[in-house]
Amino acid sequence: MLTRAVRILVIVSSGILHAQTLHGVGSSSPYSLFSEWFKDYGKVNPAVKMHYKPTGSAHGIDQFIEGRADFAVTDAPLTNDQREMARQKLGADVLQIPMMLAAVVPVYTVAGVDVELKFTGAALAGIYLGKITRWNDSEIANANPGVPLPDEKIIVVHRSDSSDITYMWTEFLSKVSPAWRAGPGKGLNVKWPIGLGAKGDDGVEDLVIGPEGSYAYLVDDLVRSISNSIGYVQFHYAVDRKLPYGDVQNASGNFARAAELSIIAEAVSAAKSIPDAYRSSLVDVPSEIGYPISSFIWILVPASMADKEKTKAMADFLKWMLKDGQNSAEALHYVRLPSSIVGEALTEVARLH
Repeated sequence: MLTRAVRILVIVSSGILHAQTLHGVGSSSPYSLFSEWFKDYGKVNPAVKMHYKPTGSAHGIDQFIEGRADFAVTDAPLTNDQREMARQKLGADVLQIPMMLAAVVPVYTVAGVDVELKFTGAALAGIYLGKITRWNDSEIANANPGVPLPDEKIIVVHRSDSSDITYMWTEFLSKVSPAWRAGPGKGLNVKWPIGLGAKGDDGVEDLVIGPEGSYAYLVDDLVRSISNSIGYVQFHYAVDRKLPYGDVQNASGNFARAAELSIIAEAVSAAKSIPDAYRSSLVDVPSEIGYPISSFIWILVPASMADKEKTKAMADFLKWMLKDGQNSAEALHYVRLPSSIVGEALTEVARLH
């Protein structure tokens, strides 16, 4: 426990003379990581208190643009319209700083199958379009030779509320399927052609079954108890709860399994081929081993803040987050940023004034 003298020394050495509180809103997916970060950072800089409300990216961005939060977190990159609106409302550019990597994986339960299935983009798009309806369809069977896939109907599950996870999932389907791109398209929520709706924040998702919504299941129940179903969840959620999830064919034609190495590989490939990759989508970027449904999670801050002590508090936290804070990500099954992206992100933080 820090003594009063040590706390004063920490505050003075950090250049912060008054206690500061930073308020954030946005994506629910990094909530458990933020809890760990805020606890750890409190030991480094006890003068700074941090609060985060998981409102979902869309609501968080709206509140941030209206000036009701110091920072926001999103799994989907800002649109040009959002960036311009924020510039007008806040009177400054918005810095879009990557804070970690994330991925979305297909989870399933199939009668008689206890191996890791492989899915092509065509298979996943076909399933969610309602064109592939049975587990032994040739598009699935050809990717899984020797696996005893049953002649059973596929029960499709999707999120029914606005969700960053849905944005990543539908962005991938839009990239691999012209039919999906021309139909439902990508978004936080779309008009689903088929399937049962699931709602709730990442980690507390529940499946609603039937016209009256008479039964509700956690995702664990979905993948373990509802036979022949398929859905999609965040990678860290699947790992935490030991849910079976499948490999997905990437833009190079190889089947990739979501893991730290393959998710980082997607970001590294993007950094080599896309200018300012740290602000760009990673979905289906060509990579030999990269997992194709990967993304940055971004923290948004105004480039200029009126309160200069708060500005310094924000900058100090961001630099800690990009360096020491990355160590906390692995233990919670989030994925750290590659060093090349950390360097670009630190350059972006240096613009904060």
